[in-house]
Amino acid sequence: MMDLDLSTLAGMEWPDETWKDYDAPIIRLGLDGQPECLVASFGFVPRRHAPAAMPSLTTMNARSETIGQLRSYSKYWRASQLCLVPMTGFYEPNYESGKAVRWQISMADQSPFAVAGMWRSWEEADGSISHAFTQLTINADEHPLLKRFYKPDEEKRTLVVVPPEAYRDWLSCRDPEVARAFLSPYPHELMQAWEDPRPAAKKKPTLEKQQSLLDF
Repeated sequence: MMDLDLSTLAGMEWPDETWKDYDAPIIRLGLDGQPECLVASFGFVPRRHAPAAMPSLTTMNARSETIGQLRSYSKYWRASQLCLVPMTGFYEPNYESGKAVRWQISMADQSPFAVAGMWRSWEEADGSISHAFTQLTINADEHPLLKRFYKPDEEKRTLVVVPPEAYRDWLSCRDPEVARAFLSPYPHELMQAWEDPRPAAKKKPTLEKQQSLLDF
């Protein structure tokens, strides 16, 4: 088992929730063969690098079934640029009430965990090098817990939770076909899910209130 304490990463200073183009920590193998943590942008193709013809390109999640075929991912999948994305939970929409309600999914023991990801580098306009990542997804139509999410007529998808004992094997895998063996559903009895609506956005203060704050 890899000597990797995710609870340490969970204590670092990051936003409570990570969205497209947010920076977040990922874990990959360094040149010395040891795990290293680096900051990467959520979304394989950051908005600033999106093709002009596809400004709304979304690459936060990559379907495992087609990752070796799509232009955005195939080169890096063949190069086995695999990573782990640490987290304490992720969100999916539940429609059992008749409307979309955000639920959070985590480990049953509330411990930090990691999902399968893939990373790449980008050369920025100033010559610096940045990093970006995507999360791999699989079908969840038959998963006792995760099949409860998405619209009734939609395919059920989920992230790939990597068991701690498989961290090193996943990160060091250099054969794309062997890597597919890791892309399986996580045992539902080790997971939990609950309704967790997104907090309502705070209203901006009126002009009068803004003025009073300036006068304070």
